[in-house]
Amino acid sequence: MKKWFSNIGPGTLITAAFIGPGTVTICTLAGVQFGFTLLWALALSIGACIFLQEMAARLGIVTQKGLSEVLTSQFENKIVRSILIGIVISAIFIGNAAYEAGNISGGVLGLSTILGAPNVSIGGISFNYASVLIGVVAFTLLYIGNYKVLERSLVVLVLGMSLAFIITAIVTKPDLSLIVKGFVPGFESEKLFMIIGLIGTTVVPYNVFLHASLVKEKWKTPNELPLARKDTIVAIIAGGLMSMAIVITGAAIQGTEVSNAADLAKSLEPVFGSAAKYVLSIGLFAAGITSAITAPLAAAYVVKGCMGWNGGLKSASFRFVWMFILFLGVVFSSLDIKSIEIIQFAQVANGLLLPIIAGFLLWVMNREHLLGKYTNSWKQNAVGILILGITLFLGLRSIWKVFLNL
Repeated sequence: MKKWFSNIGPGTLITAAFIGPGTVTICTLAGVQFGFTLLWALALSIGACIFLQEMAARLGIVTQKGLSEVLTSQFENKIVRSILIGIVISAIFIGNAAYEAGNISGGVLGLSTILGAPNVSIGGISFNYASVLIGVVAFTLLYIGNYKVLERSLVVLVLGMSLAFIITAIVTKPDLSLIVKGFVPGFESEKLFMIIGLIGTTVVPYNVFLHASLVKEKWKTPNELPLARKDTIVAIIAGGLMSMAIVITGAAIQGTEVSNAADLAKSLEPVFGSAAKYVLSIGLFAAGITSAITAPLAAAYVVKGCMGWNGGLKSASFRFVWMFILFLGVVFSSLDIKSIEIIQFAQVANGLLLPIIAGFLLWVMNREHLLGKYTNSWKQNAVGILILGITLFLGLRSIWKVFLNL
């Protein structure tokens, strides 16, 4: 048992990062609105997540560098390198700012069930003071840097909430034949944004950068790649099963209008009864705080690698990046917009940005002078191109749909 625990690596943190408020909200909404019919999209997301995170882990262990550092080192031309850095930083900033707003909104969603609607109006402008409160807590923990104990405690609460969904999914006794049919792909127009949201909440672009940076702290040689692969596969499959359980529990209350945490909690009532809303609220708050800490930190790591900064984690430039992301998250989550709408937008934004990051990663993994015999095989490239093609197709189709509705 001791050996098993010692082998647990960054895969667990990556899973804990994507099992956040966005996952709970999007997966519940997917079940409520479309029943089991989008389980195939979640299965696709889990497979894509394993594939991309394995590549990121392999890159980090073999090169002992983060993805952003590797990308910028591959171009000698200053103009090309500047354009690349601009694209990567823009993608991460947009995605992480949206994701941070979703994270904080998730925490607010949890608090609102316990505290009531945390809104105040000043000068005719309504804003959510709970967002500011969560932002201050996240800022303090990030600035001090002593947040590991709190983060681990919150992760335990989030995982506990996920297990609650798994138990509920079993208790509701879903129709197994309908679940099986849910793994048959379908691209109906009305499901498009939800499909992209499920992909965006599972395959989080910044996690690719974060994973490549974290693995090199635990594993130092390519001989340890099997351990990293096992860690990645087991952790992500476990997270994927939790996500599927949330969809299944959401399907049990199909047709319900969901606008707040109390509505989301109805899916847990078969097990927890009237206490369901408090179970979900604590879980959402924990997930929101945890992700509100990690998302700005991941963005700062990416920018640090792209810009080649040598300063430590307490340097002014590093702190400026995470402060800016946190600030944007607080601003957007405190406006008079429904928390669930912000969370949905964050997941869709991530899904749209995914092809950019996946494309860069796939390109780097074929640089033989960088990875030697650990470059992608033709089979891995085939799968990678398929994933890239599907995400690009969904992203372009959703953009076209937006233009048609203007």
